[in-house]
Amino acid sequence: MEQNILVIGGNGLVGKTMIRILTLRNPQAHVFTGGRKGGRTENDLKIDVTNPGTFQVILDKKIKLVILSVNDKSDHVLRFAIENGIDYLDITKPTPDLVKAYALASHKKVSSRIVFSSGWMGGIVNGLVKTLVEDPKEIRDVKLLVYYSVKDLAGESSAHFMAENVAVSFCNYKDNKPVFVRHFLDAERFNFSFGIGERVAYNFDVPDLYILNKIEKIPNVSVKMTYNSKLITWLLGAFQKMKIFNILSLKERKMIFGSSGNGDQSVFEIIVKTDHGDKKLSLQSTKGQAELTALSAVLHIEELFNNSHENAIYFSHQLHRPELLKEKLKAYKTINIL
Repeated sequence: MEQNILVIGGNGLVGKTMIRILTLRNPQAHVFTGGRKGGRTENDLKIDVTNPGTFQVILDKKIKLVILSVNDKSDHVLRFAIENGIDYLDITKPTPDLVKAYALASHKKVSSRIVFSSGWMGGIVNGLVKTLVEDPKEIRDVKLLVYYSVKDLAGESSAHFMAENVAVSFCNYKDNKPVFVRHFLDAERFNFSFGIGERVAYNFDVPDLYILNKIEKIPNVSVKMTYNSKLITWLLGAFQKMKIFNILSLKERKMIFGSSGNGDQSVFEIIVKTDHGDKKLSLQSTKGQAELTALSAVLHIEELFNNSHENAIYFSHQLHRPELLKEKLKAYKTINIL
């Protein structure tokens, strides 16, 4: 993989982790780090996603692939990549921003690979769904259940998204119709794997809701999340029921969701229902969500460069053969799949 690769946001938690994994697995790759302040080495580029005037260095350095590990709300980097025929991989967009960016790209003539990888844990859920049932037409329902530990290392972007959107409705899908719900409501008990046991899980918004319904055409899709602390899970549900989030300032909401520990496991479970019965896949990242998200991004990068993919718009799971994606994840020392 002798390519020039740029990670914008490479100084953040996920960006740093991605660069570490990528360079360990592909020592021949030439990786640049992009950030607002630049850096001390020739591989540290000063790039501000809010200022397209800083993007000329991408052409000067002959970058082949731009990876976005910071939220570019105005899609300046996406536009630049499309206009200049540069491969693009985005792992950061929450659902509303993903929908907007996908619509933008869909109306452009594309002469590179444009990859949206903003689903849960780097966009691998949809590929893993296909390891359970190959043909999406046979699937009646997909449910994603997430176990999130406040002890885990967490980047700023996820906390900011929750702070900004916790009081905003989003939609699950039932019989291909949007059902508007809010975070931390509609309690459901679920017995999590890997020794976690039974927990109460609540509504949670991730881009997989949109991708599974609108792209994969699965009629019923929902996502639930629980925290490692039963008290925190209950309190967030109570806050939502009493509409306390509606009266808190953004700064106060950021304080609630901005905690980060020293590292802990991250777990998610996929339940797929067909006319022939239910199937389940459980995945554990013993080093947490940043490690798994970064690994997923690296697998997408390797797939782009090691195999032939036409210039087009992709969701990241569309790059992979599902079973091969699963095997690559299982081969990583801190990932367990049941």
